[in-house]
Amino acid sequence: MKPGLPSDVRDALDALLGTQDAAHRALLRQVPHLQVTVRCPCACGTTYFELDTDAVPAAPLPAGTLVAAEAQVYDADEHCTGEVLAFARDGYLSWLEVCSWNDWSEDPLTLADALRLLRP
Repeated sequence: MKPGLPSDVRDALDALLGTQDAAHRALLRQVPHLQVTVRCPCACGTTYFELDTDAVPAAPLPAGTLVAAEAQVYDADEHCTGEVLAFARDGYLSWLEVCSWNDWSEDPLTLADALRLLRP
């Protein structure tokens, strides 16, 4: 487990959680306390986190695991090619997932690609 977050993961969380929503603001305050536990070995950028829950309060979200924030990814032709989702468990950020709607072997969607094309 490495301290801190890679810049692309931090940028994605900033983009997804940068709203005026109270839950998003609370989740954003957790970002400096996140540590990466696992990052998908493919290029997608899916990342799992660990968080010291004593260091920061839970966001005002329902109990359980849920999609706390999401944004669609569109190509130049305005086709939705995937999405990026931030998951929370019991009010704490737990992972960031990059989903591609295209055939992964032909046109992989990376987190870097998604960051350029996100639409909240």
